[in-house]
Amino acid sequence: MTRIKVCGLTRLADARAAVDAGADAIGLNFWPGTPRRVELAAAEAIVAALPPFVSVVGLFVDPDAAAVRATMATLRLDYLQFHGAERAEFCRAFGLRYLKAIPAEEGVDLLESASAFPDAAGWIFDAHVPGDLPGGTGQRFDWARVPRDAARPVILSGGLDADNVAAAIAMAAPQAVDVSSGVEARDEAGRARRGIKDPVRIRAFIEAVRDADARRDNDVQVRPA
Repeated sequence: MTRIKVCGLTRLADARAAVDAGADAIGLNFWPGTPRRVELAAAEAIVAALPPFVSVVGLFVDPDAAAVRATMATLRLDYLQFHGAERAEFCRAFGLRYLKAIPAEEGVDLLESASAFPDAAGWIFDAHVPGDLPGGTGQRFDWARVPRDAARPVILSGGLDADNVAAAIAMAAPQAVDVSSGVEARDEAGRARRGIKDPVRIRAFIEAVRDADARRDNDVQVRPA
């Protein structure tokens, strides 16, 4: 079964919508450079309201070690997620399992880049948009570039939504998918309201993932021996 993380949550109501729809994990973004940054008090309220077995991921971009430790001292985090140019020794220094984002830059060998983080709990392959946020841009990349022989669990991100996630799963076969902009509310121009989730979009996304899983399982069962 494909695991699902809903990232960039800033409001308790949105976190509840994600959990109620069946999300396996939520992402709380502590990078000051994004409108999806969650204030610590709001993060505490979100974490306190979560039921058992929903993982909490704290997202950082090139942080000071002291900032990571201060957040860990306040919140129960199950994973750290690093979305910048952090090195493996920094990521592992906090005694907590970590996820490392690998930007899908043109001409870059994704497996070679990810291999610099051999002890990561998972590799997040995400779209790379120069000049935009390091993640959550709403842009996708060529899913065929995702390595099928990865040594660590693969988490697919970048431009996923309810309309394309089934195709992404079929092409890349990730262990998990990570969505942010694809489940956000839209303004009058149709642009994602970064940090504000839409419960209808969340539910549609998660249903699309589960439908994709069911079709894949059915294909395996009917395949001749």
